[in-house]
Amino acid sequence: MRKAALSLCLAAAMISTSACNKNDASNQSGQTPAATKAAGGKTLAAGLAADSRFMAAAKAAGIDKTLTGPGPYTVFVPDDAAFAKLPAGSLDNTTDPAQRAKATSIVTYHMLSGTVLAADIGKAIDNAKDHKTLMITVGGPTFTASKDGDTIVLTDSAGNQAHVTKADDQYSNGVVHHIDAVLTPPEPKGAPASK
Repeated sequence: MRKAALSLCLAAAMISTSACNKNDASNQSGQTPAATKAAGGKTLAAGLAADSRFMAAAKAAGIDKTLTGPGPYTVFVPDDAAFAKLPAGSLDNTTDPAQRAKATSIVTYHMLSGTVLAADIGKAIDNAKDHKTLMITVGGPTFTASKDGDTIVLTDSAGNQAHVTKADDQYSNGVVHHIDAVLTPPEPKGAPASK
């Protein structure tokens, strides 16, 4: 009788553990259930226009694969008009190792780890003493988020600004906020200043 009870307890424990593991596996992306439901199965890479300048830069940098992975990531995507304002030659030849490195730097400067919705950014700005919050990118450098009225404004280390024009496009592995300018990552220490 004791052996049967012990076996029954062990079986129940194994079933419970198995059920917990299934629940953990169903949400490996780190998304909330509501965000996962809103996103469906579409990834960041699938949701962004394949022919956009941002995706071209992401492909050149090899980051397009990251955008199909589990994430989650928050991506600030400059529109094509913003990329057109970059200095001539900035990303024209991404087979050149220097331009590939620049593309990597630019794309990762527009990405944060985790899912950060516009409301989260707004709350952080509102709660900050100076009404600014520091955003740490996946590449390491930071930029600042503030508000102009209800519009979220991002400011890079050089003082260039980008405005969030459309927020909270949710995907299975993160969220996209569309912006109207390309943020410029700081030059690595010891690197010559770009022209």
